[in-house]
This record gives sequence, structure tokens and C-alpha cells, in this order.
Amino acid sequence: MAWFIGLMSGTSMDGVDAVLARLAVGERPAVRGHVHRPMPTGLRDELLQLNRTGPDELHRGALAAQALMRLYADAVQALCAQAEVTAPTVQAIGAHGQTVRHRPDAGYTVQLVNGALLAELTGIDVVCDFRSRDVAAGGQGAPLVPAFHAALFRQPGVATALLNVGGIANLTWLGPVGEVLGWDTGPGNVLMDLWVSRIWGQPFDAGGQRAAQGRCDPALLVRMAGESYFALGPPKSTGRDLFHEAWLQAMLDDGVQRAPQDVLATLCELTAWSAVQALHGRKPRVLYVCGGGAANACLMDRLQALMPDVPVLPSDAVGVPPDQMEALAFAWLAQAFMARQPGNLPAVTAAAGPRVLGALYPR
Repeated sequence: MAWFIGLMSGTSMDGVDAVLARLAVGERPAVRGHVHRPMPTGLRDELLQLNRTGPDELHRGALAAQALMRLYADAVQALCAQAEVTAPTVQAIGAHGQTVRHRPDAGYTVQLVNGALLAELTGIDVVCDFRSRDVAAGGQGAPLVPAFHAALFRQPGVATALLNVGGIANLTWLGPVGEVLGWDTGPGNVLMDLWVSRIWGQPFDAGGQRAAQGRCDPALLVRMAGESYFALGPPKSTGRDLFHEAWLQAMLDDGVQRAPQDVLATLCELTAWSAVQALHGRKPRVLYVCGGGAANACLMDRLQALMPDVPVLPSDAVGVPPDQMEALAFAWLAQAFMARQPGNLPAVTAAAGPRVLGALYPR
């Protein structure tokens, strides 16, 4: 087994998670350390702006990627120091980068990342740009975590579902006879975070406390649930290209005055409802939840209420803390690349076939 580092800054843009793990093909990862670095406010604001068309995007995007790589490098150095591991002993870093456009319908996806700079700053081989090859092969480029979930958590004869709630939520279905499926269910935290920032000036609803104080507005929920994305069958993926502030405002522009906490409770319900309906009637033995949404007690309660006969548990229950799951997945994808093993699942992304994902920047 060899050391790999996974780096993830997701759609919520709350920060960078770095995980150090020992990995080998066919073996369960052994996590040695985890570091979180909050996203600096100025960088987060710029990344959010870059999700929309604006002036001088190429220059601003390049500078934002450089700033993000310095944050990544800081996390890597702290992680190595924490685990008492030297850079030359790490085989590779799997760096996701920051998604600012995701348009598989137009044949592209854009993650701001500078693998050359990160390799220069860390002295470690860097594997990045994981999604482009799948998109080039006709796939959605997302979600990529189901292959990792299957490698770790699939049990013969047991139907299991894993829900990752970052800015966007994605679901993995591990069927009892080996079936592996996955798709983006819709908004995770993205709309809730936008509303909390607008009304209360906070980056997110800590613990779901504000949502728990509100009441779901059934008419607003029906209005939002009418979004055509929810009616699409898999394979499908989405992002801030669809679920953004203008989308939210359009849903609220119906002439009805609502208490802010009721809007938030309805957005929480939308995330839970869209995740459950995306199962299309499948019933897992257990639903594991990871990502930042696992820390939202109101969301976890709503998921459980909508699936009363299925235990809804944070992914700690299977040995991976919720805030480490995606970073660990990109360490695993880096390991798959170095072994020249496919990292995608055509049944999930609709790519033309299995593909080795990523591009290498040697140390």
C-alpha cells in the first residue's frame, strides 16, 4: 500500500478538506490524517462570481486557481506534519479543484485547478482534471464517487444507499446483486446557504437550527419541485449552473410574504424530498449520509421522516467521517489513475466505456 492525499473543495465553497490515506487496488483505505482549511472570504466571493459570466474571466480564473492551489498546498503541508509523513513518501495527490462551470450537455466541465503549481509547491505528484475524460467519452462527468463507494461499502445481498450532501447532493445506490448506480439529486446545501447568507449574513445554517425554527411552506415546495431537473431520469448531473440565486429568487417571486425561517425550512425540505424521490422507489437497508449536510440535524430529521423504515445514519457508521468522504474519494481516484485503473462507471455517467480519469503533473 502507498500514501495518497485527496483534496476537495466542493460546491459549498466552505473550505478545503485534505485526507492522507494508505491505498492499494482492492484494499480498504487506511486513513492517517485529516485537515480542514476554511475558504478565505475574498477567494470564496471570487469563486462564486466566476460561476457566472463576467469581465476578464480567464485572467481572474487563473489567479483564483493559483490562490486555491496555495490553500491546497497549505493543507497538504499541515497534513504531512500532522501525520509525520514526508512529501517524498506520498505517491500522489488527487486534487479536485473548484467547479465553476458544469455543462456536460455542451461537452465540457471546468474545475479551477493548477496541477503544475501544486506539484511545485508540495514536491508531490499531482493528479487532477478527473471529470474531463468522462465528459469527452460522452458522460456526465459526475458523480464520480459511486465507484469509490462501491469499492468500500458494497456488501453482497445488501441494498445500501449513500447520500453526499455538499452544495449539490448526489446519491449512490449499491444494489444487493452488484448493481451500482448514481446521480445528482439536486440542491444539497447550496440554496440553504444562499438564503442564510442573504438574510442572516452567515455562511450556513449551523446544525440546521434556523431551519428547525421554521415551517415548510407546501405551496412553495410544490413550486420548487416543479423544476424539470427533478423529473429527469438518470444519468444526470447538475450544479450552480442551474441551482443559483436567480433560480431561488424566481421561485420566491410569487407575491407571497413568508417568514425567513419558513423559506429556509422549505429549502431544507426540498433537499430531503429530492434526495428521497431520486431513489425512484428503491428501498435500501440503510441510508448513509456524508458531506456537510450530515451535520444539519434538521435535514437528517427530515430524511428520516421521509424514510421511516430505513435507518438514516451519518457515514461515521461505516468508518468514514462525513467531512472526509469526498476528499478520500479523490485520493482513491488518484490511486486508480496511478495504477491505470478506470475511475468512472459508465452505468452512472453514461460514458462510452470505462476510462482512466485524470492528468498527471509530476513532482
